[in-house]
Amino acid sequence: MDKANFLSWQSRLHKTIYESDTPAGKAFDVALLIFIISSIIVVMLDSIKSYHYRYGHVFYVMEWGFTGLFTLEYMLRLISIKRPLGYVLSFFGFIDLLAIIPSYLSIFIVGAQSLLVLRALRLLRVFRIFKLTHFLTEIEFLKISLVTSLKKIAIFMLVVLSLVIILGSIMYLVENGENGFTSIPDSIYWAIVTITTVGYGDIAPVTATGKFIASLMMFIGYGIIAVPTGIITTEMANTARMKKQGQEVCPGCGREGHDKNAVYCKFCGTLL
Repeated sequence: MDKANFLSWQSRLHKTIYESDTPAGKAFDVALLIFIISSIIVVMLDSIKSYHYRYGHVFYVMEWGFTGLFTLEYMLRLISIKRPLGYVLSFFGFIDLLAIIPSYLSIFIVGAQSLLVLRALRLLRVFRIFKLTHFLTEIEFLKISLVTSLKKIAIFMLVVLSLVIILGSIMYLVENGENGFTSIPDSIYWAIVTITTVGYGDIAPVTATGKFIASLMMFIGYGIIAVPTGIITTEMANTARMKKQGQEVCPGCGREGHDKNAVYCKFCGTLL
């Protein structure tokens, strides 16, 4: 096969596998979803002991059959794109890889096949298949907001961690190492449970000073819950001001998020 024929074949394969605008592309994606759902059902049924004893061999054969199909699909995705590494490092590329790794790991690690339920994440492709592009836009919107909020939230969590260590240590001294506060780590555990308003109740102060500190931590906990929400909300408002993006998949790197009037991929420069 010469280069021109290969590029033509690669382009047709790309449209079938990555796009759902054509009948072939939509049929491919619908068939893929059916296989994903069937595979998940097999994994769940195999976890039931009575079914495992009766149909374990059938489930085993079916699972390796699904693994073979998904492996072939993964290889075709790599072949049909101009920059395979871009697909491998993308969100869906990582999810697709997770769909096949557990089966091969089960050869060396007993029970690893249970991780095959991660294939449920591949059902996210239903958004593209049924033209629910507004959901994909919202996912991208949320991802950008979370990423931009990460540094601020990390600093905030560091402050909270310092706070629970200090207050937990104080409670250990106040309660004299009794009433469940038998060590500083146990006291820090109580502080985390209290300040997050979880309140298991397995450890509780009995001294007046201890109860006062616990009450103070409960009020602090309610305020702490609101801070990450405010940070993310602010970043979501900033992200909303960004220009709306299209959903066209780059034939070069397989990434989305281009402007609707974009001619070239903003990530790799490939012609869209």
